[in-house]
Amino acid sequence: MSDTSEESLAERVETWMVRQMPIIQMHGGTSVVREADPETGEVVVELGGTCSGCGISNITARNIRADLLTDFEEVTDVTVKVPSSGDTGADTVEGGRGGELQFSNESAEHF
Repeated sequence: MSDTSEESLAERVETWMVRQMPIIQMHGGTSVVREADPETGEVVVELGGTCSGCGISNITARNIRADLLTDFEEVTDVTVKVPSSGDTGADTVEGGRGGELQFSNESAEHF
């Protein structure tokens, strides 16, 4: 891994997701870092694929939130979105986890 001072917060969070959450991909899910602002400390992660509608996606989201807040000093607010319907048309997401993301108009905190 490159020197973290040279990597953006988004790149470091994406690398963390690949390393810490391989179960997402193993179960057919996808993830993408939609926002990672070092100025505000806000990070937005979106889960898709089989995460949409999964009965334990709320546990996965809670774990991602807690771990990002613990592992990244500059992160102060984490939103994990688990959309339930629709399609972005994207076939791949960052980190090589691939898959199509799905969206809904539901609140990010719907679970």
